[in-house]
Amino acid sequence: MALYRFDTHVHTSETSICGKIPGAEVARLYKQAGYSGIVITDHFHLDFFARFPDLSWPEKIARYLAGYRAALQEGRKIGLTVLLGMELRFPDSENDYLVYGFDEAFLLEHEDLCQLGLENFHRLTRGRDILIFQAHPFRDGQSRANPRFLDGVEVFNGHPRQISRNRLAEAFASENRLLRIAGSDAHFPAGIGTSGILTPEPITSIGEFVKLWAQSGPELIVD
Repeated sequence: MALYRFDTHVHTSETSICGKIPGAEVARLYKQAGYSGIVITDHFHLDFFARFPDLSWPEKIARYLAGYRAALQEGRKIGLTVLLGMELRFPDSENDYLVYGFDEAFLLEHEDLCQLGLENFHRLTRGRDILIFQAHPFRDGQSRANPRFLDGVEVFNGHPRQISRNRLAEAFASENRLLRIAGSDAHFPAGIGTSGILTPEPITSIGEFVKLWAQSGPELIVD
């Protein structure tokens, strides 16, 4: 049976300062790597929005979505599904959270999103089919979040230049009965397609993506 490869953790240079590949090129590289789709999870935090002090919130969100929209446009041309996610950080720690299941309207409605803190963000997202996974919780500078406010954990992070201690993340997820996800954390060409998930059917919407974890969860790419 054929399986479809989908990356859950991808950055673009338009939005993430650490990203080295423009969104359209990201889409092309993933198509070439044999993936059926990706989630663009650019960094969403105060430092990004501080770069545009004179813009309105809708204008700032348009800037934030630039990489995603470029990847989406190219993906439509070449037959690659591109979905919207984010890697969210709050001011109280260096922890990062992969968030899936929201849309552009959700970002426009919540101007204080990246200042809420994890507990308040968790409260806001309940009942909305939005999932919160802690990204790479065992990297240097990170700390394990309260599992009460998580849906899951990134148990395998494929970034080739980071020490993510994935086995510890797997244990953290298992001990707390949290959902599991894997992603490349792609920032540059060498990081394209190092991880992700496998599904028996192609994913075509963020709703389908979120529903995977309401079932048994997808198979993870961990090597």
